[in-house]
Amino acid sequence: MTTSETFKARVSRLTRFLGLQRSTVGVLSMVVLVGMGERMAERFLPIYMLALGGGVLAVGLLQAMDNLLSALYSFPGGYLTDRVGTKQALLIFNLVAMAGFTLVVLVPAWQAVLIGAVLFISWSSISLPATMSLMYKVLPRNKRTMGVSMHSLMNRIPMAVGPLLGGVFIAIWGERDGVRFAFGAALVMAMAALLLQQWMIEDDTRTKNTVGETCAPTPEKNPLKLLRLMNPAMKSLLVTDILVRFCEQIPYAFVVVWSMKTIAHPVSAIQFGLLTFVEMTTAVLIYIPVAYLADRSTKKPFVLMTFVFFTLFPLVLLYSHSFEWLLAAFILRGLKEFGEPTRKALIMDLSPEHCKAGMFGLYYLIRDVVVSAAALAGAFLWQISPAANLITAFVFGVAGTAVFAVFGRDLPAPADNMRSASG
Repeated sequence: MTTSETFKARVSRLTRFLGLQRSTVGVLSMVVLVGMGERMAERFLPIYMLALGGGVLAVGLLQAMDNLLSALYSFPGGYLTDRVGTKQALLIFNLVAMAGFTLVVLVPAWQAVLIGAVLFISWSSISLPATMSLMYKVLPRNKRTMGVSMHSLMNRIPMAVGPLLGGVFIAIWGERDGVRFAFGAALVMAMAALLLQQWMIEDDTRTKNTVGETCAPTPEKNPLKLLRLMNPAMKSLLVTDILVRFCEQIPYAFVVVWSMKTIAHPVSAIQFGLLTFVEMTTAVLIYIPVAYLADRSTKKPFVLMTFVFFTLFPLVLLYSHSFEWLLAAFILRGLKEFGEPTRKALIMDLSPEHCKAGMFGLYYLIRDVVVSAAALAGAFLWQISPAANLITAFVFGVAGTAVFAVFGRDLPAPADNMRSASG
């Protein structure tokens, strides 16, 4: 075998191991390109709105819209994917985001930012069901968790690099023009993503339902009717996930306050940035090995472990009063990604075959609407005392983890998962 053939064989084995196919590469490219534009521009929207004359209330309204739309867009995104197919749904989602970017570029007014934000600010949420559905359609069962993990890993690239590039735009052109130019770059990247996804992602048509299946042949647009199709195992996962997300969201906005203002030895902004970098690096390093193991066995143990890490973080944070201890706490916070892709894969496993995207979107709709109350509860608890906030979060985590440990269900590992995942 020649050197060239050996290299090609190794690349082929690597792509199979990582679950990379033409369609998955297309959707991962979309995640990086659109996500990069979204992060480099959207992250600085509050500064841009203030520069345009918008007040603090306008910025608060923007944040409220982000939280609300992230929850509300999940189900329509899933329904449309089940209705027209992944490729066409992603085309529509990208066009909508591009319309929002264009509006902000052409109309330098804070009111235009709010209108445009309705179109692009929750692109990740509306496209996630379509992305998960594609992974399940094109990948064999013993590669689906790996595919979801690759999506999570690639999503970290724009999260890390996007704000840095946006900051460069602002440093060169100022707060107003810099952000507008960043949105112009976001528009160009979204166009490139649209062309790539339409070229690389295969057309998928909805298969007809067979007798005895639990999901209707036509995608259900009524979430209450679709809720009846949610099986007990998925409902159990949803309830425990909500409890654990309360554990995460109650202290979420105050982690930076605790680290930089409250503790005995506060850290600087640069040190806090380093802590965030350590958290993301930890998450990235565990995605692939955990996905490899999860695809070869059942998923419940990995989801249970991620719930444990979610639960321990506020407790460890409570006793972290220096940079060194915070470093350990943020490594633990990064480990909460241990089973997050596996949890998403489990949601898809437990969803009815012909409405997976819709059910995935419904799951996120219910979870995020309920959990949206946690941030407000966290503020009231913080006013009582930081300890009250962190201990309450810990208690919610213990409850969710315990319930999932007892009542959580999984699908048995298929026979082909017992073979080598490199095949």
